[in-house]
Amino acid sequence: MNTDQLIAALSNGVEPVDPGAARRNLMLAAAAGFVAGLPLLLTLLGINPRLAQAALLPMFWVKLAFVGGLAAAGWWTVFRLSRPGAALGAPALALAAPVLVMGALALAAMLLAQADQRLALLLGSSWTVCPWRIAVLAMPAFVLMLWAVKGLAPTRLRLAGAGAGMLAGAIGALVYLLYCPEMAPPFLLVWYTLGMLLPAALGALVGPRVLRW
Repeated sequence: MNTDQLIAALSNGVEPVDPGAARRNLMLAAAAGFVAGLPLLLTLLGINPRLAQAALLPMFWVKLAFVGGLAAAGWWTVFRLSRPGAALGAPALALAAPVLVMGALALAAMLLAQADQRLALLLGSSWTVCPWRIAVLAMPAFVLMLWAVKGLAPTRLRLAGAGAGMLAGAIGALVYLLYCPEMAPPFLLVWYTLGMLLPAALGALVGPRVLRW
């Protein structure tokens, strides 16, 4: 068999790859993770009975933008990490931007508050449970995102696992804000971010094993 025959044999029956398949699979996994988290929220916590009133407050939309921005940037990061050699510069900046904005709001809130009010702004009424609730609600998305990423071509497995976990954490936080009444920027900066980092840490831990291909 000469070279031309070998090339012809190897290319026989090869079908073109859908260039949008990776993007579509990751979007479907993220959407399914959010939907799958809703029954878990309803079972464990329920919906905030004052959600409609909370939605009238500007800070509710700031909170939504914070978490939604992290989810969008997390999806972009995971999409890049699912392809060999893709640069992470822009997605990393996109991940940092919502945290920096919320950090500025948190600093302003602390500076403007009375000294005896600052601890309450930081701890709220649920600081001991908030991160864990977000992490639990992120688990359906965590499993789905790892499954979606494994079906692609990640090469930096620990980093890809962390990215999938971070995105899952942001999706869990989106589910959780349907219940959570906390609005203070210092609380959101510390405890929501920690809740999203917990699945990210788990993803970094299991990524090298689960995402191996």
